[in-house]
Amino acid sequence: MTDALLIDRDDRGVVTLTLNRPEVRNAFDPGLMSAIRRAVEELATDPDVRVLVITGAGEVFSAGADLTWMSSVMDYSFEESVADSRHFEAMLRAVDEFPAPVVARVNGHAIGGAAGLLGCVDVAIAVRGAKLAFTEVRVGIAPAMISAYVQPRIGVRHARRYFLTGERFDADRALHIGLVSDVCAREDLDATVGDVVAQLLAAAPGAQRETKALIREIDRLDREASQDLRLELIARLRAGEEGQEGMRAFFDKRPARWVPTGT
Repeated sequence: MTDALLIDRDDRGVVTLTLNRPEVRNAFDPGLMSAIRRAVEELATDPDVRVLVITGAGEVFSAGADLTWMSSVMDYSFEESVADSRHFEAMLRAVDEFPAPVVARVNGHAIGGAAGLLGCVDVAIAVRGAKLAFTEVRVGIAPAMISAYVQPRIGVRHARRYFLTGERFDADRALHIGLVSDVCAREDLDATVGDVVAQLLAAAPGAQRETKALIREIDRLDREASQDLRLELIARLRAGEEGQEGMRAFFDKRPARWVPTGT
């Protein structure tokens, strides 16, 4: 695997994936997304994997989309944008459908797609003080790809606020809305994650996998029917007037035209 993703496995069958791009705050780019997807898909075939832990190097979980990648997608054709978004969807789905328990060790801020990734895990533990946000509307697009994973987790009421404002909220608020499962002090993060992993390891692995599949079947949304809609929406908005303006404003470090003066 690429150095952008570190893989560690202990003798209990606990595998830790570490997003390892601290120079860009562990931001997602096509290379990192592909590495995560490949690693998760390969590990999914290994019955000896008991728990998958996902975390970030340094003090940030992930800042979301890499700026260089964001800049390049502004010039994508509709077809290229759909294909690009399909890679992100494949990563989210691989994590969401992983057969063994998945724990997010949220060691710092999780923005945009990184906050969306938390909708795909079974347990998310965040450090107090971490900031989270679904910032897509602030750059003229929509949380189209993550919506199918996050909205079932936080509910329509909270999605209506945080998807529509794009505002940042802290880990305690994320706990309140259901995006994360636990919040702890930074110095307690490893111990808290360790406690949860120990609880997961106390369960029968076969029964646990069957139970996880049962949960998914009971509560599954019709994602197949919505996938084309979400892929096409993100492609259309990226190429649209607001998407282009929002991303240009971001890179120009100025307010987008729809931001009220003084905000």
